[in-house]
Amino acid sequence: MIYPVILPYLQSDYGLSLTVAGSLVSVLWLFGSIGQLPGGILADRYNERTLLGLSALGVAVALGIVVTSSSAIILFAATALWGLAHSLYPIARITFLSKRYEERLGSALGVTMATGDIGQTVLPPIATVIAAGVAWQAGLGFVAPLLLVAGIVIFIAVPPLRTSTGETSETGETDETDDPISLRDTLGVFRTLRRPEMAMMSLILFLYIFIWQSFTAFYPTYLTSVKEIDPAIASLLFGFFFAVGVIVKPVGGAAYDRIGMRGSLVGVLLPPVAGFLLLPLVDQLWALVVITALISTMLGSGAITQSYLADSFSDAMQGTGLGVIRTTTATLGAGGPLVFGIVADYGYFNEGYIVLAVIMATVILLTLRMPQTS
Repeated sequence: MIYPVILPYLQSDYGLSLTVAGSLVSVLWLFGSIGQLPGGILADRYNERTLLGLSALGVAVALGIVVTSSSAIILFAATALWGLAHSLYPIARITFLSKRYEERLGSALGVTMATGDIGQTVLPPIATVIAAGVAWQAGLGFVAPLLLVAGIVIFIAVPPLRTSTGETSETGETDETDDPISLRDTLGVFRTLRRPEMAMMSLILFLYIFIWQSFTAFYPTYLTSVKEIDPAIASLLFGFFFAVGVIVKPVGGAAYDRIGMRGSLVGVLLPPVAGFLLLPLVDQLWALVVITALISTMLGSGAITQSYLADSFSDAMQGTGLGVIRTTTATLGAGGPLVFGIVADYGYFNEGYIVLAVIMATVILLTLRMPQTS
């Protein structure tokens, strides 16, 4: 989430249009999506601790290449590497939590996702100050050593859990299961995906990712260029968007555990519809704070949808199933920043948010057609 707040600096240094800058964010999410299928397969086969640690270390290395890139081509290539390294983390996190907190997955996932939002609240404003006072390379690069430390801490602190065969790793080393996953097991994933409710949830997830990536990629730029907000204030508003997520995500996860997917998901997606519709109409800072809070309730959907999907697959094929869905939906959704960048380049920034409101309303209607779970 530091990338969106430094996009203006990248546009200036590399001579990028809004469309090309948007495609840079799309590349990050595209490769972060493509890698989730193999990442999910690996999560079914190997100890999650190894994948989580390698992901953190890999992103740190990729960031080092990004901030030292001498051309736009190298910048794009390094961003792709960053996305691939990141892709090892999401599914391994989910399968790890699903084994450790089998009866409270929604709550556990909501809490861990909320702690991520603490970082997304604090780090973008820090990055903005550093980028303005030193250079954008420092504003992004200061995270790399933190990730190196985090990767080492993961290897030390995260406990080894049972593998997909039900065995427990005693050493914490990379543990391959005794029996390879059969072709029949793999085809079982696709049989699960053919169920109507899974197809519907995949469509919901794709539309949500499209909205989320479009909004986060350009919100700081929109605030500075259209609303004429100071960049430092814009970064604080952007951080506030994730600060609300610190509260919403645990609430959304707990709601999933208590009332099921449909009611909890509709509850967190209704406010953003109003927020997107009102955003082009206001310019006052206090009103933008309120609207940012309304839009940010959508962050609670992650704990809900990911828990629902994780509960839909067997333990042995959970990572693979999540990988198939997340890779497909997130790869398609990664086009959001590119499309939104084109819309903004043609002068239709405000209209773009109206379209996001319509798409979000469509997601709510699709959710209401899902079978009730509890």
